[in-house]
Amino acid sequence: MIRFRYSATLLALVALGGLSRAGSAQSLRGSMASVDRMYDHAVQDGLTFYETTNAVHWAAARGELVQLHSDHGYAMRRVAFPYVRPATLTFVERLADDYERVCDEPLVVTSGVRPESRQPSNSSHRSVHPTGMAVDLHKPTNGRCLTWLRRELLALEGTGVIEATEEHHPAHFHVAVFADDYMRFARIQSEANPTVMIVARTSPPAPTKQPSKRYRVREGDSLWSIAQQHSTSVHELMVANGLGSETKIRAGQTLVIPSH
Repeated sequence: MIRFRYSATLLALVALGGLSRAGSAQSLRGSMASVDRMYDHAVQDGLTFYETTNAVHWAAARGELVQLHSDHGYAMRRVAFPYVRPATLTFVERLADDYERVCDEPLVVTSGVRPESRQPSNSSHRSVHPTGMAVDLHKPTNGRCLTWLRRELLALEGTGVIEATEEHHPAHFHVAVFADDYMRFARIQSEANPTVMIVARTSPPAPTKQPSKRYRVREGDSLWSIAQQHSTSVHELMVANGLGSETKIRAGQTLVIPSH
């Protein structure tokens, strides 16, 4: 038996009154209202719409964007810019974990951030891809996996933590992640369903971790430079320190350096 992560979380959110859109008719068909909802979230959150390739790379260097890694439980296909916002990376990793359990194959990401200078000619001028808050996911050819993915995206959209659209030319799912709402969702889920039970699958015992170290932030430091110095990632630093979607740090601040 598999205990699915999002189903348990939906129950937790209902108990906490956290469903902002549940009960309303949900659809993955997309609409101008959906486009406006994504764009308005990006503007309200003060996200930067990166204009050029260099702007994307500078944002990654500053820790505003974090890198997608194909060896982290999901695959990437023709992803020109493998960077997203930290909350969007968390979404991908958690969804990929559940998808692999159901389908016994990796979730496939086909696009992350896309600067305005590299947007397709038919894209909306209100697209949020230039912010890094959105990803495109490959549409599964397996009917069971496709049904599961549609259901999970609809369920998440019903909570108001993402906005998802099933596109057809080419076939894929476009998902925008609302950072603060989604990270709250992830915390509630972790409290409601801290373990995932899988029958007939064994894993090697986890290696013993070394005690976590602490680091005092200096003038000129960034999450990216600290991660490079300590052989970790910006995403792991943010998780270890409960930073949510916040990437700004200040001199004198003490950070936990995750152990490996």
